Amino acid sequence: MLDPSVTVVRRSLSALGLLALVSLLPGCGSLQSLTASLPSVDRLVTPYRIDVLQGNFVSSEQAAALTPGMSRPQVRDILGTPLLASAFHADRWDYVFTFSRPGQPHQQRKLTVFFKDDVLARVESDTLPTEAEFVASLESRQRSGKVPVLEASEQSLKEFAERNAARGADEGVAPVPPIANYPPLEPATTGSR
Repeated sequence: MLDPSVTVVRRSLSALGLLALVSLLPGCGSLQSLTASLPSVDRLVTPYRIDVLQGNFVSSEQAAALTPGMSRPQVRDILGTPLLASAFHADRWDYVFTFSRPGQPHQQRKLTVFFKDDVLARVESDTLPTEAEFVASLESRQRSGKVPVLEASEQSLKEFAERNAARGADEGVAPVPPIANYPPLEPATTGSR
């Protein structure tokens, strides 16, 4: 049997906890409005999605280099190994290229070469971009910030030297003179081995 005083204390604590919980309920509305105004985690953190390149890229310059009468090895030298070379269609090579990048439309291009007696007979293809157009499409991501200048001019080097000399004088440090000549990278060898 439980002591009646323990039962009273438990009931009092339960009532106190229930009262505290009821007093916090009106604050839930303001908490809800506060969290609604904050951006959600899925907008703050996005997963990295890679570009997916599959197949053989064939440029319009490569397709223009093909001429009827070329042998299979000559076609392979220009276009590369075909993505599809079927045993059921031995006189046909398919070059398929797909490119997927998040936020951009899916690209797919196809070029098919047909052979007759192991000699190129004809070519069928989608509209193919030039190599420069394709490279430009790869670099179409928005860049952040300004590209820094990677070469210092004579004027900027002079300003840099003046700033460092002034800073060294303010701090009481003597400027370091430039090195007039450098030691050899390898010791000189005398005689033969």
